[in-house]
Amino acid sequence: MILKCKSILLCIAIVTSANLQAQRQKAFYNIKDFGAKGDGVAINSVAINEAIDAAAAEGGGTVYFPAGKYLSGSIHLKSNICLYIDQGATLIASSDSAEFDKPERSVNDLYQDYGHSHWHNSFIWGEHLHDVSIIGTGIIWGKGLVRSGRNGDGKPNKTISLLLCRNVIIKDVSILHGGWFALLATGVDNLTLDNVKVDTNRDGFDIDCCKNVRVSNCSVNSPFDDGICLKSTFGLGYAKATENVTITNCFVSGYDEGTLLDGTFKRTNTKNNSPTGRIKFGTESNGGFKNITITNCVFEYCRGLALETVDGALLEDVTISNITMRDIGNSPIFIRLGARMRGPDTIPVGTCKRIIMSNIVAYNVDSRQGAIISGLQGHDIEDLQLSNIRIYYKGGVQKISVNRAVAEYEKDYPEPSSWKIMPSYGFYIRHVKNLKMHDVQVSFMEDDYRPPFILDDVKGAILYDIQAQKTAGVSSFILKNVQDVNIRQTGDVKDTFIKKVSRKDL
Repeated sequence: MILKCKSILLCIAIVTSANLQAQRQKAFYNIKDFGAKGDGVAINSVAINEAIDAAAAEGGGTVYFPAGKYLSGSIHLKSNICLYIDQGATLIASSDSAEFDKPERSVNDLYQDYGHSHWHNSFIWGEHLHDVSIIGTGIIWGKGLVRSGRNGDGKPNKTISLLLCRNVIIKDVSILHGGWFALLATGVDNLTLDNVKVDTNRDGFDIDCCKNVRVSNCSVNSPFDDGICLKSTFGLGYAKATENVTITNCFVSGYDEGTLLDGTFKRTNTKNNSPTGRIKFGTESNGGFKNITITNCVFEYCRGLALETVDGALLEDVTISNITMRDIGNSPIFIRLGARMRGPDTIPVGTCKRIIMSNIVAYNVDSRQGAIISGLQGHDIEDLQLSNIRIYYKGGVQKISVNRAVAEYEKDYPEPSSWKIMPSYGFYIRHVKNLKMHDVQVSFMEDDYRPPFILDDVKGAILYDIQAQKTAGVSSFILKNVQDVNIRQTGDVKDTFIKKVSRKDL
């Protein structure tokens, strides 16, 4: 009787194992079983999309790319689908535009760039999807993608485009030559980007109107545009904030394209003496940014950190800490509240407040602009705290007039280079209310004849333990139209409280 029971149990186990194996095979769709050829010559769009359709018809599954070179046109993602690009597999965007979908009619194309208004003219795209992933240690090469594009040209210009999706994971893959955007995610909620390497010819990640986003352990090399960029366009036809975002343990740079992934890290590109790279909020800023944390990130051979709201949106509740920068080509810190107002006429000027930045070190920084923090007349940046910051500038700027009027450029595209050479080398702070700075040090490697700090139209400031190198005969602080400014423990400047003054040099 015991032997009979054991035999029955063994039979059940064998049948169960066979059923599980059959289920696994059913949920695993090898694109070669659908006719794909990994020879780098044949176009595999039909085979890949048939594999995706077959998986979707069964409720979802993994579409598998084994080692090989798979040339393709547009790939259509579907809900509950995982694209698994294995080690040794390269998914290549065809150079034949006819293999790609045409750009769809946009909901709105008035207030943002063309690339932000269309998603279908992409290598891999999905719209109104849920539970989607692109994973694996293979490569997505946007070889045939262009870096711009306009209505009517029909050319594909994005590697991965996602519109109004939720529960998306992109993990472990590498993207080479991504076109206008290596990733454009618009209105995507619950988005995870982890251990993704991007080496591209324009933007890396553009995270637009998204909620609950986690970007971690990613490396983005983008010499000609931004690396990791948060935006909030009007591309959805309405304003939606980008919110609840963490960016951690990431690296951004501006090396020559392709030299991050091949490990050579070349620096022959010297466009405007400043490859782009960087982490940035904006420029498109219709819906705003809130609840953002950036920590443990490295910038190298690129531009500095930029926080911008210029199209009527809020930018608030931001914490940035543990940032290191080296060989930076413009402002290491750029915070800008502007009034470009590229949006509906009824929208007022935005707000910028409750920002905390700490534990930042930047070395070999271009001295032309210094750090710029600039609101607008009547629209202050509010509640800003800066602490434990050490910036080593290149220096070498000869004395220029500290009395010259510094243009507001409130309607212009917000970029530090607009200001050419600023009258201070360390920090230029204007139209700010409730500022606190402590444990901040600035210095230069060649003599610089500008003052370290200029504060203009600042209301309520506490500055203490500020250390600033300066050339003999140059003031440490120039204060213009300030009130309630408290300066303590700042080198050779005596502790000072200024209730209100139109001009004072310290």
